[in-house]
Amino acid sequence: MHIFKSVMMAVIMILIGLASQGYSATPGGSNSSMTDSDASDSSVIYFKPVTLSPKAPDGDGFLQRWLLLEPIDKPNRTNTVFTDSYLREVFHTEYFSNQFTLVPNDGDKVTVADQELTWHALDATGFNVKLFRFASGLDTQIYGVLFWAVTVVNSPREMKNVRMAVGSNSASMWWLNGEEAVLLTGDRRMVMDDFVSKRLTLKKGQNIIRGTVINGPGMSDFCVRFIDENGEPVKDLTTRFEK
Repeated sequence: MHIFKSVMMAVIMILIGLASQGYSATPGGSNSSMTDSDASDSSVIYFKPVTLSPKAPDGDGFLQRWLLLEPIDKPNRTNTVFTDSYLREVFHTEYFSNQFTLVPNDGDKVTVADQELTWHALDATGFNVKLFRFASGLDTQIYGVLFWAVTVVNSPREMKNVRMAVGSNSASMWWLNGEEAVLLTGDRRMVMDDFVSKRLTLKKGQNIIRGTVINGPGMSDFCVRFIDENGEPVKDLTTRFEK
């Protein structure tokens, strides 16, 4: 009996010790909740530094090279408020100088209210640009935010009757060469080609794509590509940022 009691006491002490070190009963003894630092550490797998070499779209035509601005503070407790009228007001508000004409360089800074924010040139490693991971990797705010993205695609010829196909989480607006092309409203998850624009023309040479994504709670990401009249991805485009 004394031996049994001693063994039970030893087991109990071991369990108490494990609990005090933050172990859980999940497989492998790891903590089941993901902390902000975990999210920050994992961001490196979603982006890589931009090189001087031109960047083509991926195999499905998705644009992966972008200039991303650190998130602008835009509190929203829910994404259900993202109606057409609300979004047009938010997306057409000028938050920083030359917002609708600026083509920034990597490391450029802008001032939004009392925030100094930096532009980052990055290549997404997947077809979608994971804005939540971008923000968490910078150890900045990840919810209640407004993101701005810019890229410049070079077309080898004039391409008529192409369409911009966009998916985003949550709402977003996109422009091609200064003209509105796509508006995605409401509380939505990102789905590729969720919204397809009217017929557009890509000019020979440089074409500027500008987008803004808003989110309250939850994840944030987007994907953009061009498709031709047959719905096939346009792949013979390149992006190159000057250093």
